[in-house]
Amino acid sequence: MELRRLRIQNLRLIEQLELELASGWNLFLGTNGAGKTSLLEAAFLLSHGRSFRVGGQDALVRHGSSGYSVYGELETASSAIERVGLARNGGRLVARLAGESIAAAELMRHTAVLCFEPGSHELISGPSEERRRFLDWGVFHVEHDFLLHWRRYQRALKQRNALLRGDASGADLDVWDQELARAAEPLTMMRRDYFDALRPILAGLLRDLLAELGEPQLAFHPGFEAERPLAEVLAARRARDLARGHTSAGPHRADWSIGFETAPRREHLSRGQEKLCAFACVMAQAHLFAQRAGEYPVVCLDDLASEVDQAHQRMMVATVAASGAQVLATGTEEPAALAALGVSAKRFHVEQGRAAALL
Repeated sequence: MELRRLRIQNLRLIEQLELELASGWNLFLGTNGAGKTSLLEAAFLLSHGRSFRVGGQDALVRHGSSGYSVYGELETASSAIERVGLARNGGRLVARLAGESIAAAELMRHTAVLCFEPGSHELISGPSEERRRFLDWGVFHVEHDFLLHWRRYQRALKQRNALLRGDASGADLDVWDQELARAAEPLTMMRRDYFDALRPILAGLLRDLLAELGEPQLAFHPGFEAERPLAEVLAARRARDLARGHTSAGPHRADWSIGFETAPRREHLSRGQEKLCAFACVMAQAHLFAQRAGEYPVVCLDDLASEVDQAHQRMMVATVAASGAQVLATGTEEPAALAALGVSAKRFHVEQGRAAALL
């Protein structure tokens, strides 16, 4: 999958911009605050419906504007061109495919963009919500019924939590315990199957990038005691849940972890090592997507040099280049690893929200 054309209006610093992108590496160079990261955000929005940066949706809108829009032309492995678009105006999100309005989730099924950026270490050291979101994006692109099951579970969870905070009878809670358990079963199975498929790819990348830490240790945690049925767990925890007013076990508490032979806990990792782990996760997901879909997603690399030494930068560039994926990368200067590895790139100079291709 390649993003051949990208058009952006009123996104952060960018008033209006249209880019023709190369099939290989596209390198956006400029000073800090020039708008480079916003270019990657635009591509990411088409695949996730949100930014990878911290902040609400309103922060994406250019000052003085009522909304933003992003349009892209995607070339798939079959050489078909798909026209995709996403706009936010007045708090309403509108998605389009070939000029027709569609659900945002349907747009995201057509568009696959992954991003490694300075905040990616949060995937390792941050809250479990980040890791669930990462996992669920992958499952969503593999299991067409995933969203249906996820929504069913969320409805049941909302109902049970409302009962826990209200004047609930035991009979009412019994009903929603059973519904929550039924909804949780396929959701947990899909997540576990996806993680099992991701595990060997991720472990191989971690061995290459962090060989000094020993053998990787990867584990999936479903959010409840896996050896017991969830309905049984919910019944055992009912008194605690009533006291706290929320459900303490279930797929909404799922998580996964990365450890190593010499660094079994994530707290043992340095910031740089966390970032290398996060990079491995992004590329493992890209590789698995390619195995299942027959094409790589677009890979975004925002400020690759941040907190990563030259040797590891070369390893990261080599890993991405070997995949053959289309790359959108940013930097204040060209990474030395590109030239060292003989990787060619289409270069753009970015300044005050405008980008111009360099010869």
